[in-house]
Amino acid sequence: MLFKQQAWLRQKLLVLGILAVGSLLYLVARVGSLDRLQPICPIEGRFGARGQAEFPLRALQFKRGLLHEFRKGNISKDQVHLHDLVQQLPKAIIIGVRKGGTRALLEMLNLHPAVVKASQEIHFFDNDENYAKGIEWYRKKMPFSYPQQITIEKSPAYFITEEVPERIYKMNSSIKLLIIVREPTTRAISDYTQVLEGKERKNKTYYKFEKLAIDPNTCEVNTKYKAVRTSIYTKHLERWLKYFPIEQFHIVDGDRLITEPLPELQLVEKFLNLPPRISQYNLYFNATRGFYCLRFNIIFNKCLAGSKGRIHPEVDPSVITKLRKFFHPFNQKFYQITGRTLNWP
Repeated sequence: MLFKQQAWLRQKLLVLGILAVGSLLYLVARVGSLDRLQPICPIEGRFGARGQAEFPLRALQFKRGLLHEFRKGNISKDQVHLHDLVQQLPKAIIIGVRKGGTRALLEMLNLHPAVVKASQEIHFFDNDENYAKGIEWYRKKMPFSYPQQITIEKSPAYFITEEVPERIYKMNSSIKLLIIVREPTTRAISDYTQVLEGKERKNKTYYKFEKLAIDPNTCEVNTKYKAVRTSIYTKHLERWLKYFPIEQFHIVDGDRLITEPLPELQLVEKFLNLPPRISQYNLYFNATRGFYCLRFNIIFNKCLAGSKGRIHPEVDPSVITKLRKFFHPFNQKFYQITGRTLNWP
């Protein structure tokens, strides 16, 4: 009996050993194939011509590993500086739009080895108290990165705050600006849903969407309601165009980012003058969550927080029709200004 147990144990250990060796060989082959297929990752200094500076892909992945260890507290700031990692001002900012998919866009762009994201919304340019602390305070809020990497932050309130375009212009007049938009009525309902959820968590009551979006006195669309006002994209964009040329903006289709993220991300890579690195391998659809999740490598996957993809409340179809009719002329002007036509009703 004991002999049988020992033989069974040896057999199990042999199988486990074979699996471990096989997994290790696959991982080595995977990393090796990545380096063969993409041996060099050109990263431009300040959006210059391609190929100005070239760094091995493995080096960038190593730097990303250092940043992870620093955030976990496993290495010191001095050790980070030894590897030439610095905190630099963003070379691109996702300025909006709230409930357009800004978090998803930032996380997906972070798949690129030449991109480093600011994890939290800094609210430097839209918050007078923060802005008064100065540009050095803002820079120190940025993550550590390799000098030739691109730091990106996102604060959706930037798009609709009057003072922000001038403030960003004073920091960097040639900065790249990303705007992710969704169909305006859908975005307004999503905006309402997030506020509603917050009220319910505090056991507070809240008006129905219809009562907020439609003025009860005139039965017309209530433009004083912030969720409606935010969705008039062209009004906000016109204020930005007083400071920046349209060539410094890139419009991301937030609805398409949900269903077909890769083509949208490839357009952003091109806009930022980045070599193509994000592939279908990095994106997989999670049927349980109902949206795409991120695959950084064979080991590390990531899905957005559970609060993303909230179920919207039912809205009176006549109100939806009224809102879409209201937004239509603004949408047409938005298409004309940006040169991008979106598939909105």
